Amino acid sequence: MYYCKMVRCRMRPCLLAAILLCPVLLPAQSGSRESENPRVCVAMLANASTVSASLERLTELLAKSLKRGKVDAVAMDSSTTKDRALMPTSRNTAESDEKHCDYTLLTQIAEARAHPAEPPTLRPNGPIVPSVDASDPLGGSSGPVYRDNMQINFALFRASHHDPVVDTYILERASANVSESFLSAMDRVANRVSHDLKKKSE
Repeated sequence: MYYCKMVRCRMRPCLLAAILLCPVLLPAQSGSRESENPRVCVAMLANASTVSASLERLTELLAKSLKRGKVDAVAMDSSTTKDRALMPTSRNTAESDEKHCDYTLLTQIAEARAHPAEPPTLRPNGPIVPSVDASDPLGGSSGPVYRDNMQINFALFRASHHDPVVDTYILERASANVSESFLSAMDRVANRVSHDLKKKSE
């Protein structure tokens, strides 16, 4: 009986120490998980427009722009859908899982829809703004070339979720040089995604 009491007395300080340490350890562990940089898988851009674009280069540039914004980004081989409504394909989902990504970013070049906030420049065939870029082979001395605004649709999905965290678009005009088209658009997309991810982590 005396031995049992001694054992209980020895155990009580251990139990008390464990109880006191638990509230300290749990917040530290949860805080470390929250501070982890989420990984974003960048699907290959899809071109649903009539203009030419260097999709592989743009995808790599988008991933690099995200990295500059302190986002752990990796380019994927699987492509974004060409459907107007952006949703991850089965290939996107499988590759994202393989790369252990927390988010999947889909990006698509499409013909611009009418946008009420965009001031048009009128001409007989509709609201198009002329390109007078001297490097444009059809511009300059031979006259301006009218280029439509293209719509860069992009959506960010959390892993295993069908509701997008971000689902929007920006307008960008194609360049006369295919290799230079939509380069600035990738920086704008990356800035928006980085901003929204930071807001979610705050």
